[in-house]
Amino acid sequence: MTIDRRRLLQTSSAAAVLALAGCLGGDDSDDDENGDGGDGDYVADMEPWEDLPEPETREEYLQRANLAAHQEAPWIFLNRQYSNYGKSADLDWAARNDELIKGAEMSGLSEVVVTQGNMDSGLDPHDHRETPTTNIALQAYDRLLDRTSDGEVQAGLAEDWERIEDGQVRFHLRDGVTFHNGDELQPEDVAFSVNRIVDPDVGGLESPQNDQLAGVTGAEVVDGENAVDVFSDGLNPIVFSLFASYCDIVQRDWIESRESGELNRDMNGTGPFQLASYEPDVEVVFEPYQDHWNGAPDVDTLTFRAASEDSTRVNQLIQGETDVIVNVPPQEVSRVQDEGATEMAAVPSTRIIYNGMRYDVEPFDSVEFRRAMNYAIDLETIVEDTLQGFADQTGQPTLEGFVGYNEDIDPYPYDPDRAEELIEESGYSGAELTLHTPVGRYLKDLEIAQATAGYIDDLDNVSASVQQRDFGSLAGELTDGDITTAPDWYLIGWGNEVFDATQTIIPLLTSDGALTSYKNEAFDQLLEEAQSLPGSQ
Repeated sequence: MTIDRRRLLQTSSAAAVLALAGCLGGDDSDDDENGDGGDGDYVADMEPWEDLPEPETREEYLQRANLAAHQEAPWIFLNRQYSNYGKSADLDWAARNDELIKGAEMSGLSEVVVTQGNMDSGLDPHDHRETPTTNIALQAYDRLLDRTSDGEVQAGLAEDWERIEDGQVRFHLRDGVTFHNGDELQPEDVAFSVNRIVDPDVGGLESPQNDQLAGVTGAEVVDGENAVDVFSDGLNPIVFSLFASYCDIVQRDWIESRESGELNRDMNGTGPFQLASYEPDVEVVFEPYQDHWNGAPDVDTLTFRAASEDSTRVNQLIQGETDVIVNVPPQEVSRVQDEGATEMAAVPSTRIIYNGMRYDVEPFDSVEFRRAMNYAIDLETIVEDTLQGFADQTGQPTLEGFVGYNEDIDPYPYDPDRAEELIEESGYSGAELTLHTPVGRYLKDLEIAQATAGYIDDLDNVSASVQQRDFGSLAGELTDGDITTAPDWYLIGWGNEVFDATQTIIPLLTSDGALTSYKNEAFDQLLEEAQSLPGSQ
């Protein structure tokens, strides 16, 4: 039995339906002709992005940046990931398009087990940069602002927030909030939490989340008020949106009195769950925090475990060993859907899957070679066959529905002849490539990598193979701030919980981006101009 993803999603949550509305537009564009249909050079026939008239608004600058990325091809653009969750039919929980799994939103079962593809990389909420760890940390740590399941900003630990002037905003804190150790939340804790992320001299670590608070330079307690001012190095048009997606609030004294190892084995937040037990690489168990400011969760115990193999997770769900699993592979959707005790919960996510190509190494230092890699793959077939329609093709870093998305850009057409021509023009004929990919972290990640490398290997003048990598190891190489430790060519995913182009483009494609693979001063200037203009958030 084949499950039609449109029909499946239409029967999912209200959030899924709203998110789907954006994605159906992408499907329509897939039906359009891509450029010249492969008879010439689709990109060369475009007007170069640098020759176009100067943009006027922030959104237009971001759209230009997406066009530049499309033409410069710093990535092989792949797909928008879908979040395919399997869950117990007895559990009342709807998938979110930001990929967060909030136990406080669950009901119907007293004991809930969640199985991800990977476990956490430690429990310090400021010392990681990947979603599996975020999904564990957010059970115990609150943020200043929060989001609804469909992305709307709402109050969190801050009851009210305002812009004082360009580069300065104020958060008014909620009264009566306590940490799990019983101490009351103080504005000093909030200021410390912000500074610990953006200032490597505060809190004993250089946080890999620094770029998530892009532009933020620090925070100070407001004299005489239960409030904190946050400062930025410019207008920072999306500062409230950033704090609705990032910056877990910790207790200053608790953090400063512990070594790094202890911070990664224990938790003390103000969140709806508190840590009950922790066995690294095995499981994390939470219990409700009865004094939570928003009331205790309905679930009595919440356990996170991991299984990297897709089939293992599905079998565990069907056998009743777990209640929520991530990344149900498309070929298993029918099995999960047809079981009386289990069902699917699927939404288009905020995550883009792409192949990074380092600009500073051969052969990827050639724009002709990078474009050739995009022409070489049949992306439509990968989406339809490998992902069985549970994805959307992409041709730019920003997903449809986000601020800055450029609706005039289509994915590269499949044109292996043009790919071979461009490889010859680049001077790198005969190049031997190795694509590094995680296994089990993203929906069909290994299969996407194998299909991509297969198409490129089919070309006459280049060869390609796949190297499977432990996700934690690969992510560590990409997030250490040193481009030279990253593989030359890799598959990775990037979630954008802010719904704004800058939160993908700045960290991944600007010269000083924390995970960048690309350098272009004119491209950087587009982002600088965008960040100096008021935004819609």
